[in-house]
Amino acid sequence: MRFSSLAWTTLLSAIATVAVANDAPATVPPELTRADLEAWLDGFLPFSMAQGDIAGGVIAVVKNGEILLQKGYGYADVAAKKPVDPERTLFRAGSVGKLITHTAVMQQVEQGKLDVHADIAKYIDFPIPEGFGKPVTTYDLMTHTAGFEGRVRSLMASDPAALPSLEAVVKTTTPRRIFPPGEVPSYCNYCVAVEGYIVQRLSGESFDDYLDGHIFTPLGMKHSTFRQPLPEALAPLMSKGYAVGSGPAKYFELVGPAPAGSISTTGADMARFMIAHLQAPNGGAPELLGAETAKRMHTTMLRKTPPTLGMAMGFFERDRNGHRVLEHGGDTQFFHSSLTLFMDDGVGMFFSFNSTGKDGAVNPLRDALFTQFADRYFPAPIPNEPTTPTALEHARVVAGNYESSRRSETTFFRLFGLLGEMKVIAHEDGTIEVPALKGFNGQPKRWREVQPFVWREVDGQERLAAQMKDGRVVQIGTDLFAGVITLTPVPAWRSASWIMPTLAISMVVMLTTVIAWPINAWRRRRRGEAVALSGRELTIRRAVLGFAVLYLLFAYGWFYIVQGASDLVAYDGRLDTLFAIMNVVGFLGIVGALVALWNAALAWTANRGWKSTTWASALALSAVFLAWFGYAFNLTRFIVEY
Repeated sequence: MRFSSLAWTTLLSAIATVAVANDAPATVPPELTRADLEAWLDGFLPFSMAQGDIAGGVIAVVKNGEILLQKGYGYADVAAKKPVDPERTLFRAGSVGKLITHTAVMQQVEQGKLDVHADIAKYIDFPIPEGFGKPVTTYDLMTHTAGFEGRVRSLMASDPAALPSLEAVVKTTTPRRIFPPGEVPSYCNYCVAVEGYIVQRLSGESFDDYLDGHIFTPLGMKHSTFRQPLPEALAPLMSKGYAVGSGPAKYFELVGPAPAGSISTTGADMARFMIAHLQAPNGGAPELLGAETAKRMHTTMLRKTPPTLGMAMGFFERDRNGHRVLEHGGDTQFFHSSLTLFMDDGVGMFFSFNSTGKDGAVNPLRDALFTQFADRYFPAPIPNEPTTPTALEHARVVAGNYESSRRSETTFFRLFGLLGEMKVIAHEDGTIEVPALKGFNGQPKRWREVQPFVWREVDGQERLAAQMKDGRVVQIGTDLFAGVITLTPVPAWRSASWIMPTLAISMVVMLTTVIAWPINAWRRRRRGEAVALSGRELTIRRAVLGFAVLYLLFAYGWFYIVQGASDLVAYDGRLDTLFAIMNVVGFLGIVGALVALWNAALAWTANRGWKSTTWASALALSAVFLAWFGYAFNLTRFIVEY
């Protein structure tokens, strides 16, 4: 996670200090009781939320089949000073709702209607793109290994009229396949939308009706729904969402692939869901799942970079201090949630916040809440394995540039992969560092090798491991990514290490050319000098200057798009005209590159002098690079896909 505020770093230190101060001696951890838990939470949550500018939150903790604590903090509506009620205030739990969809899928498995290892073509009525000679299965969908690229079209909306139906989402926004099924984990909202559609087809009920009848009603979850907009009875109970708590309330977010994250729910309802999942493996929740089906759902199914954590059927692994933990996080643009089950301890925890907070404060707070809870009530010494003798050698092998497996290859979102490229750095002491992976103090974590190509966080518990083939890195996984995202090596031709400096130089050449154009004209006029060129050469040179302006407009247009990318509702189709215009500008840039090359050739053959020839050559090289860049990163395309 990335933090940009000194104030937030100070806050995290305060959280840790309070947690330590409230802890009993390390050898005798405090018992998880309501009184101790409430005192501990009250000791830092209100302060942390205030410092992070988070309006409100809810937490529910269950233990041994009962609700131990459910409590609201802050406001559901800041303007109205309406406090959070854990029984009645609805929060948008985002991808935590995937667990409900996965559970519905397992109900179909239990009824014999679905084989998770069968081609999903058996259960759907639309084609999945061919690829890699292998079919996509429900198992692949549930473990995020179907191999689809990331897409954002219709992911979020603010206007109900712009919200597509589930059927429309799965049939019209099908992503391309970029990995063989089962090979590379890549977190996938579309996959879970397809799961929901399969449930709808196999049950003969709409997805929402199915959840009402087979999960929410049997579990007594009276204030939970995936329906959008909210049913009339629930709408008044919905918490407002905020970017920051001190700012204005935002719109009600509509999720296009609804089964992947459209749930609105309360802390109390999620407590009931957690209890059911904790008890189901022992036969204690037959209304949800039978014991054998529940055990199957909770069993580790995938670890692509062992021993780092992976996935069960829909659940992420989050083991801590030797305790088996299953969890799932959830984020909309304004709400941020997490559900965690300590499977062998009979304990579950759900919390949700209705604000992102300043500098993204909710993200480190959410992670701190889990780790401090686990370390307080289920402590264990930090593992202290010896460093391997191959540490330095293997550190140098894995050092390099990587990109997230959750990416797009065929849309302009490949640009975001370039901007989000990560480095693995090898240090001379044999440790490695991934600058993008930081601790609560805001500093990059260090990792030391404890097994061949397995690293453990220095003074921490998280692991990082590389999958190797023929002496080369295939992918790197970490406990932090829970097996749903890995890092894959970046091909040299699209590495940010050379592309970003070259892009910067090319844009400086274009900008300098455009600025120098009127300045030189003014100087000539002042001196009474004529333009040195005439005829065809002058026309071509002027054309190059015009294309330089075009390249700057092209860069500004994409900068504008990238800057606005945080507002996902913009990708509901409203920007399609802008994307089409940018594509046309990109194609004109290819023409501009040819003209710039022609101009450079004329400069060389006409002996214009070394200054003019050098600059014409620099212009040509910059134009060629920018034309290639637009094509290579899908900024110049005949169709608008995202």
